[in-house]
Amino acid sequence: METAAVFSNAATVAGRGLLRDTSNGALISRHPHLPVSFSFLPPNNKQLRNQVRFTLLNTPTTYATTNARSVELDSISSVPSETVDINWDNLGFGLVHTDYMYTMKCSLGESFTKGELVPFGNIEINPSAGVLNYGQGLFEGLKAYRKEDGNILLFRPEENAKRMISGSERMCMPSPSVDQFIQAVKAAVLANERWIPPPGKGSLYIRPLLMGSGSVLGLAPAPEYTFLVYVSPVGNYFKEGLSPINLVVETEMHRATPGGTGGVKTIGNYAAVLKAQGEAKAKGYSDVLYLDSTHKKYLEEVSSCNIFVVKGNTISTPDIKGTILPGITRKSIIDVARDQGFEVFEKPVTVDELLDADEVFCTGTAVVVSPVGSITYLGKRVTYGSAGVGLVSQQLYSGLTRLQMGLADDKKGWIVELK
Repeated sequence: METAAVFSNAATVAGRGLLRDTSNGALISRHPHLPVSFSFLPPNNKQLRNQVRFTLLNTPTTYATTNARSVELDSISSVPSETVDINWDNLGFGLVHTDYMYTMKCSLGESFTKGELVPFGNIEINPSAGVLNYGQGLFEGLKAYRKEDGNILLFRPEENAKRMISGSERMCMPSPSVDQFIQAVKAAVLANERWIPPPGKGSLYIRPLLMGSGSVLGLAPAPEYTFLVYVSPVGNYFKEGLSPINLVVETEMHRATPGGTGGVKTIGNYAAVLKAQGEAKAKGYSDVLYLDSTHKKYLEEVSSCNIFVVKGNTISTPDIKGTILPGITRKSIIDVARDQGFEVFEKPVTVDELLDADEVFCTGTAVVVSPVGSITYLGKRVTYGSAGVGLVSQQLYSGLTRLQMGLADDKKGWIVELK
């Protein structure tokens, strides 16, 4: 096992890898048993001041850690530090600036090889970057949960990695391998461990990005690509929480078209929904439900969520056919529902079926399961239930979140433990 390295304010840290004399900040030496190289980052760099960079032997990762913190070199380990001043009971879905982000680069036609943890902050990018000029970018979303015993859990990260690989092929970009993706996510989560909400108070939202960061003027794939992972503690996505939301069916604007990029998590898909979403929210709706662009009668998805329709013991959701994002929460809910005895169908779902449903709900990484209280279509409003959250929505929400939070036995092997 490799020796742990510690950079401390103490005069010496006997047997722990690094020695630093606090009376002279320039004095830093390597313990003879420390089997890695390190460098003291330049003090004239305000963002990286007082940091040490370690390059591990058995992984293509470089770690940076501030003084009075430590990092184990034999495995990816968290950086112990002070708690954060956050009111966990009033945590919404917004960006909170955390400590570190993970970044990795490669050139077109090559493979990602080495990444590093750096302080969270702005990035430098050329104005002619492919992502800025031609929208060559993808993102993912997943969450980390804290258990009562202190363990940290990820939910199906390999599915996010596979989806990014699929999307990168469509967008002509190289992508990290499944293992590189998961290791980057683990590193970012553990480096920001203090920002993970207490059990039951929220989660740490993880946002991996893949973008064409190289400069290109003519329409072509960028020459360089950046993979980046940042995190933020979050609460509920919709202000209503698990309370029912109100949707309006959009009949003029469309989220995606056949042959387009609606089935991959490219950044342009989300900018395209902002106008309709903004107009809907101005009228008091929570979000927009889109129809197919060909027949204008089949359900597609909400701005950032998949949609499910319940009738008796049957649950239907639009089938994946290239215009709908293959949601990981969607995929998981289908399995959970079948395990609970529901019949689940992936098929074309019409507006008429929607309006005649007993219950409707949305799924997504951010919302998990969000019950729908009403649908407005061509000025006609249809409500679902009168007692708040529908029974099926509540049952599936509970079944999935108990798995995600480690409160139920993970018989499917969906959970990745980090500690």
